Amino acid sequence: MKTLGVALLAATTLGTTSCDSSRQMSNQNKGVLIGAGSGAAVGGVIGRIAGNTGLGAIIGGAVGGVTGGVIGRRMDKQAKEIEQSVPGAKVERVGEGIVVEFSDAVLFGTNQSSISPNAASTLNKLITVLSNYQDTNLEIDGHTDDRGTDQYNQQLSEKRANSVAGYLRSNGVASSRITTKGYGEMYPKYDNTTASGQAGNRRVEFQITANENMKRDAAREAGQ
Repeated sequence: MKTLGVALLAATTLGTTSCDSSRQMSNQNKGVLIGAGSGAAVGGVIGRIAGNTGLGAIIGGAVGGVTGGVIGRRMDKQAKEIEQSVPGAKVERVGEGIVVEFSDAVLFGTNQSSISPNAASTLNKLITVLSNYQDTNLEIDGHTDDRGTDQYNQQLSEKRANSVAGYLRSNGVASSRITTKGYGEMYPKYDNTTASGQAGNRRVEFQITANENMKRDAAREAGQ
């Protein structure tokens, strides 16, 4: 399949590019490249190849080209606002989207999935930013370290993602904007052989992408 071939080429390029080189690439250029692999199925493949499920989710919603560049500029603004307004958030711009990472130390007690008062305060600040950007969708992904059984970690990751999603819904974020996924221990970002790495892998990530309204507005702005 030609589209898959292009997508895999994009994945290879992204996966083998150093972190420094990736940071030097403009968000518009990333949007154009990622747009070559648009589509949810292809996006998921690329995400797995790159070892980053957030990348897969964002690629799946990408449009690429000049329109993708317009979306990227809008995401720059939102990412900056999140970074400045939300304590404990680790914010990364990826292609046409944003990955916002929270460790369990920010959101949850050990082996817990209920939202703590401190977590509620943090999420309230994120909700304030999200309310200013109604033309975005949110995928909330739960992850764990590799301690415990696969089944337990899978269930815990799903509970945490659903807990966060429920809190957002109950505080004004439209259900139509939100999806959830639990990945258990399948996609570590950090080294599970160290305590700090395990702590980093016990995380919830928000994948923020453009919805159809933003895509249409961006296409008009791009003259397409």
